[in-house]
Amino acid sequence: MAHFLSDEWMEQAKAIREEYRGKAGDPPHVMKMNLNVKDCPDGIGADGVVEAHMDSTGGEMEMGDGHLEDPQLTVTLPYDIAKAILVDGNPQAGMQAFMSGQISVTGDMTKLMAMQSAAPDPVQTEISEKIKAITD
Repeated sequence: MAHFLSDEWMEQAKAIREEYRGKAGDPPHVMKMNLNVKDCPDGIGADGVVEAHMDSTGGEMEMGDGHLEDPQLTVTLPYDIAKAILVDGNPQAGMQAFMSGQISVTGDMTKLMAMQSAAPDPVQTEISEKIKAITD
């Protein structure tokens, strides 16, 4: 198991997503989003911040480190909330954090709302479970 967003975790999560490439249905919403995950534990990110992205404009959800040019939105959130949403699959944690001001969004917020309300694809659910299993 690896710590969420560590280099080791990013490599393992990428390998899992590659294993399922082409097997999931089309993403329910097309978007380009940058993430700034702050308050990361020691050894993760530069100065405690990880810059990452999610992009479904190519027909599959692509996730990786670094930012995309011209994102439709940028989300900044604390490490523990990012882990609750992205690994634990807890959208309520995200909603509560947003309502309390812990999450900031710049750009087209409707893209984020649409993504959160989408029904999960069974293959995507399997990918999520495998990623959860490798996460410390």
